[in-house]
Amino acid sequence: MKKLLFYVIVFFTVQAWAQQPNQIPENKTLKEKDTMPTIDLYKIISVKNDTTFLDTTLTILKDYKFNYLRKDNFELLPFSNTGQTYNSLSYQKDYKKTFPLFGARARHFNFMEVEDIDYYHVPTPWTELYFKTVPEQGQQLDAFFTINTSRNLNMFIAYKGARALGKYQHILTSTGNLRLGFSYDSDNEKYHAKAHFVSQDLLNQENGGLTDQAIEQYLNKEPEFDDRSVLEVNFENAESVLFGKRFFLDHEYELTNVVDSINKISLEHIFDFSYEKFVFRQQSAANNIFGESFESSRLKDITKFEKLFNEVSAKYSNRLLGELAFKAGHTNYDYGYNSVYIKPGDTIGNRINGNLLHIGGAYKKMIGGFGLEADAKLNLSDEFPGNYLAATAFYEFDKENWIRFGINQNSSAPNLNFLLYQSDYVNYNWQNDFENEVSQRIFGDFRSRKFGSLYGSISQVENYTYFAPNEEGMVKPFQAGEQVRYLKLKAEKEFDLGLFGSYNTVMYQNVLQGVGVLNLPEFVTRNSIYYKDHWFEKALYLQTGFTLKYFSKYQMNGYDPVLAEFYVRNDQEQGGYPVVDYFFNGKVDKARIFFKLEHLNALLDGNNNFSAPGYPYTDFLVRFGLVWDLFL
Repeated sequence: MKKLLFYVIVFFTVQAWAQQPNQIPENKTLKEKDTMPTIDLYKIISVKNDTTFLDTTLTILKDYKFNYLRKDNFELLPFSNTGQTYNSLSYQKDYKKTFPLFGARARHFNFMEVEDIDYYHVPTPWTELYFKTVPEQGQQLDAFFTINTSRNLNMFIAYKGARALGKYQHILTSTGNLRLGFSYDSDNEKYHAKAHFVSQDLLNQENGGLTDQAIEQYLNKEPEFDDRSVLEVNFENAESVLFGKRFFLDHEYELTNVVDSINKISLEHIFDFSYEKFVFRQQSAANNIFGESFESSRLKDITKFEKLFNEVSAKYSNRLLGELAFKAGHTNYDYGYNSVYIKPGDTIGNRINGNLLHIGGAYKKMIGGFGLEADAKLNLSDEFPGNYLAATAFYEFDKENWIRFGINQNSSAPNLNFLLYQSDYVNYNWQNDFENEVSQRIFGDFRSRKFGSLYGSISQVENYTYFAPNEEGMVKPFQAGEQVRYLKLKAEKEFDLGLFGSYNTVMYQNVLQGVGVLNLPEFVTRNSIYYKDHWFEKALYLQTGFTLKYFSKYQMNGYDPVLAEFYVRNDQEQGGYPVVDYFFNGKVDKARIFFKLEHLNALLDGNNNFSAPGYPYTDFLVRFGLVWDLFL
């Protein structure tokens, strides 16, 4: 793999030097001959062909995305070390999933899925470098490079890596995400292709959280424990690793004449081969926490999953009727372990494998600014029946102002950890025939540059599946006997007051039915106020100010390192604490520089807050880094 990566980098570098400015598309212009192309020529294309442009401006939203995930984590609560997991402050669900996901969901926040990979079209080679410090001994880096070797072919390579020791005992993280890909459009515009390869390995040392005595010392803010490394943890001999590889290809061929603007018929094929593996290792058993074990030392749980997905679709589009697609596909899956667990009166199998056929369709139509979209899929399987239906109506006043309403219906099996799991710990062995989770959602979404944005939804779930302690205190999978109903309202608004600005986000949630199996904070808010201006004859643009984040107290979910899953706890309320950050961000040319004092209020009153029961929240930290766009 290292040799392959070396050759790929050499190839991209040679192609970069070979590219000439006259390869810019003829229908685009430069500001001046032999000068830098305008930023809007650097296109970012999603797997669904939604196109945006490179944005090198500095805004408060860029500050919110300057983190390990490189996305706004307003609805997440990070653990103390970079690269660890996140507790969720809201209920999030993929309503277009009809096949169960691989388990270890607590480790998937930084696991890049198909929809996380973008494609590009650029007039000159473009490099983006991201760097940020970590809490203790390490760094995080995301390096990206893309080039159009011709008008038709774009290639990209990127690597995101992080290594951080952390301030507590045995919470080192070491993660890597390699991405390679290309996109191609034929000269006659009849053939289009997008493809990528992803290799990921995400390692976390696991310590089981603080001991009961250490929790008391932490809660009491005893000065001798300001050095967090002296706080005792439950164990210092375990680690978990999530591995993943994926080959993905999406290509389409148009059967009709491209210049025919009235009718268009095309065929599309999607190929996706994915491999995931989760490994939990522990040198000696922690029987006082996880119960009896088959082995007293060198425990090792390995869960593997392979999936081969193929889908063919025929698309017909008409200027008057809209775009209609019919889909059919096949999935081959293989999940499980290399052994069978036999116990008195029961046998736990080791495989879930087979083949699954599905059919589906989609429709899309625009009439002026008004649009309709619908999408549906049905599994033709007795082993994993499932379906979804999504319908949306929207009106776009312009690109920055629109309103959208929609409904979702989904039926799918819970993730594979619920259905089959094997471990060297006796209590972590089960095989369940759970019913499908059946979900419905109605939502509305309004976005306006002038008035802000407002999102609202009502969701309900039958057979809601979750982890929770059983009567013996051991974490087990369960299905709710009653329906879970959930209301979510979220509002955002930016205020521009000349040299000052403010950005405010407020989320209200109410679990209308199902409290005790779905626990969420009622209020989550984030408010920023800042000064902004150009300095040094406009050579530097800066934003500096404060951000306050707060969420109300609630029964916070616990984290189980054996499963890498969060589980429901109803024995104590946590949260209800503010976090104040000070930031000083600047932009020089195409470089954005970020400096932050995180959890500044902890300097005044100390910190005894938690991200999950037994897992402390981050103390005061000084963080800095940059995002730098480079062009040839």
